[in-house]
Amino acid sequence: MQTITYHKAVNLLKRVSTPHGFLASAEATSNYQRVWARDGVICGLAALASGDKSLIATFEATLETLATYQHEMGTIPSNVWIKENKVEISYGGLAGRVDAVSWFVIGVCQLAIYKNDIKIIEKYQIHIEKCLQLLNAWEYNNKDLVYVPLSGNWADEYITDGYVLYDQLLRLWALRSYTFFQKNELLAEKIVRVTQQIKANFLPHSNEEKFHERAYANLKFEAYLPCSFSPCGYKTQYDAFANALFVLLDIGKESTKEAICNHAIKVAAETELKLVPAFWPPIFEQDTDWNLLKDNCKYEFRNYPYEFHNGGSWPMVNGFVGLSLLKENKTLATSLLTHINEANAKADFSFYENFNTQTQEPNGVAFCAWSAAATVLLEQAIQNKFELFF
Repeated sequence: MQTITYHKAVNLLKRVSTPHGFLASAEATSNYQRVWARDGVICGLAALASGDKSLIATFEATLETLATYQHEMGTIPSNVWIKENKVEISYGGLAGRVDAVSWFVIGVCQLAIYKNDIKIIEKYQIHIEKCLQLLNAWEYNNKDLVYVPLSGNWADEYITDGYVLYDQLLRLWALRSYTFFQKNELLAEKIVRVTQQIKANFLPHSNEEKFHERAYANLKFEAYLPCSFSPCGYKTQYDAFANALFVLLDIGKESTKEAICNHAIKVAAETELKLVPAFWPPIFEQDTDWNLLKDNCKYEFRNYPYEFHNGGSWPMVNGFVGLSLLKENKTLATSLLTHINEANAKADFSFYENFNTQTQEPNGVAFCAWSAAATVLLEQAIQNKFELFF
């Protein structure tokens, strides 16, 4: 039996459905009245979980819009605004969005896997191949890890840059998803090499050659994996989304995955919301990284400690954390779902974008589609054993 929050979530996804795809929010905030790559695909994955034919049709429209406005170089739009006879396409703000490319490939492939329809892959094959070639180019040094600029992914006002774990894992998920239908030796070898480089550079006690041997030698590993590294060294904040993807992609030893899940549970238990913050701990004004954070915003500064990317709690992120916990412990995943639903139900089911982890106050935009997607994905995974392909 589905919860009332689940039904409200499905209804919100229907409210943001348009002939061109999912909008980011039902709230009349201009930047959110657009079809976004990452938001749209995550909502699309929730649509598959729901089994709702109208939502799946909106997912298909989302992918069609993203493919239509793919740049000739292969870049997938960060977002597309379609209004009457006017179209505005954004490939990023202060920097391009690297993760949009992987999310598009994941979206197409997960839809094809769900429908068991190779024609979907064939329809978008040229688009996918351009995406994969672009990701190869973004390695720059041809060493199998993508280099991501500051502001280059969903955490677009945060401090991660360089070899960002989240983006490496998304790319790996995209490659694996594509090879479900498209099997060839070159792709298989690429998957092996990308996986090896993730292990070599982000896992402790690796004997493989590292990108940055000196920085790796000085790194104090925690119970989770570091969020990124660059020529300047490692950034060691806990990235909940990336660590959840690491577990879901089933990389590394069981003890490593178990430690990551235990850390997520521990961090959530220490907060009032009982949710896992997107990045933890927060960065404060006296910290060195504050200088990277304070001007990294195009409009207004939002990354105060405990808010937005700087220690804020996002239902969307917790949805993926819940999926990772489900691989280890159904009871813990169910408990996290309860807290996601409690957050989504605040202010008469306003499905806020994120929350201040310290005060529990909502932040950002209300009626946020991917907050609703978190409830749908995790609830269907727990109750009806829905599974994405990883």
